[in-house]
Formats: sequence, structure tokens, C-alpha cells
Amino acid sequence: MAHQDLSITAKLINGGVAGLVGVTCVFPIDLAKTRLQNQHGKAMYKGMIDCLMKTARAEGFFGMYRGGLLRPPGRLAPDAFSHRMQMQRNLKMEMLAGCGAGMCQVVVTSPMEMLKIQLQDAGRLAVHHQGSASAPSASRSYTTGSASTHKRPSATLIARELLRTQGLAGLYKGLGATLLRDIPFSIIYFPLFANLNHLGFNELAGKASFAHSFVSGCVAGSVAAVAVTPLDVLKTRIQTLKKGLGEDVYSGITDCARKLWIQEGPSAFMKGAGCRALVIAPLFGIAQGVYFIGIGERILKCFE
Repeated sequence: MAHQDLSITAKLINGGVAGLVGVTCVFPIDLAKTRLQNQHGKAMYKGMIDCLMKTARAEGFFGMYRGGLLRPPGRLAPDAFSHRMQMQRNLKMEMLAGCGAGMCQVVVTSPMEMLKIQLQDAGRLAVHHQGSASAPSASRSYTTGSASTHKRPSATLIARELLRTQGLAGLYKGLGATLLRDIPFSIIYFPLFANLNHLGFNELAGKASFAHSFVSGCVAGSVAAVAVTPLDVLKTRIQTLKKGLGEDVYSGITDCARKLWIQEGPSAFMKGAGCRALVIAPLFGIAQGVYFIGIGERILKCFE
């Protein structure tokens, strides 16, 4: 039992380390993904590179990392939850593991994702408002006071206001859309990674090589990420609290999908697909690499 607890603790440490390393490497691309998915009508950004360049010029280097601290914990639960079930080498069990992992993850990540989106999109909204400063504003502020709507928000400010006005339910805005994205993602990712990784299994070493695990994580992550991009677009739009002038407010998943299809066309559902693949592939590749090295196990051994 103690060994099992040690193993779970080590996996949580591995997940945390992988998350921090991964976010440091790819978070600016995640920010670009959020802004590309949220822009309506006349495009402010022509693509990922254009978005990153404009963000760096307007907000500085660290502006590309706004909300970065809200992402790392999101990948801890899936890895810890699914590991043992994946060992069954059974497709149904692997898919069940992915489903359970996705559900566990959402409990923690839904509020954090929602807050992250507000911080990531704040710069886009600031530029949007400057461009329409002469027009009456139809956007909703994060606060009900007289503070400027151009004031850069903080996660604490947004969370406090939501708790005050809407209670805990306010922090879980878009929970259904998050579940709709994360459960299919996990169902695709975990079985795909397990089977790809098994192709490189070395009987002498008792596991696949570092390179094989890394590539398997990248491939499985990118495939799953692109597959659920339409659901991610819906989630991003629904969880964005503050809207620019002329941008739609959505009453739910169906309303968001309908408006997106009618007003922006089918291609809108794949906005940010390339960015998602470039974010998720390294994140999961790094995660599998960290697990291969066993950083968590090494840390725990130092305290034995």
C-alpha cells in the first residue's frame, strides 16, 4: 500500500514538473489560440505568428504568459488516474480510463480555464476597445463598479466578483462545454498513446525508449487536440465573460454552435487547430518524457 501511495505521489510530482516545463515552452501559443478563437468579424490577427508579434509589441514578453500559472495543475489528475487502468492493455479499459481522467480533470480545470481565458483575451479586448473608442460600448465589464473597462483584469478580481454575484456556479461557467471537450480528448489520447507507446516496448528495459515515449505523447496529443478543436472553440467562446463591441453573447452550447455556423461558417469551428496541436503535442511529449525519467521517484528517494 505504501508503495502504491509512493507511486501516486511520484506521478503527481511528475505531472506538476511536466506541466511547469511544458507551459514555459508553449504557453504563448496557447494565448494565441485563445485570441484567434475569440476574434469575430474583421480579423485582428492574421494567424499565430501575427498574434504573437502584436502581443509582444503591445504587452511585452511577459504579456504572452498572462494566465500561465492557471494551466499546470490541469494535467495532474488524468495521469495519476489512468495509469493503472492503462496497464490492462484493453481498449475498453483504456477508453474508460480516459473518460474517468477527463471527468476528474474538469473538476479542477474548468474554473481555472475560465479565468485563464479572461486573462489571455484581455489584451485583444483592449485593442478592440481602442479601435472602437468613439462607439458606445456594449461589452460587459468584470466589475459592476465604475472602474475602466480597459483596466487589465486579474484572476483574483474576476474570481471574487463571480463569487460575489453568481456564487460558485459563476466559476463553473462553461462546465458542460469543458466536459464535452475534455472527455472525448482523454478517450482519444490515452488509448492512442498507450498503443503507440507499446509499439516501442523493450522487454529488456521493461519500457519504451525515451524518444519513443516522447514521440508517442506528441502524436497522440496532437491527434486528440485537433479532433476536439470544434468543441474547444465552443468552450472558449462560452467561457469568455467580457465581449467586444458587436461580439455575441451565448446562452449555451447549442446557441453558440448555431450562431458560429450561421455567422462565421463551418471553418470557424477549426479556429486555432494548428495552435492547439503545437501546444498539446509538446505538453504531452514532455509529460511522457518526465515520467520516463522518473523525476518524481528520484525526488521522493531523497526523502527516504
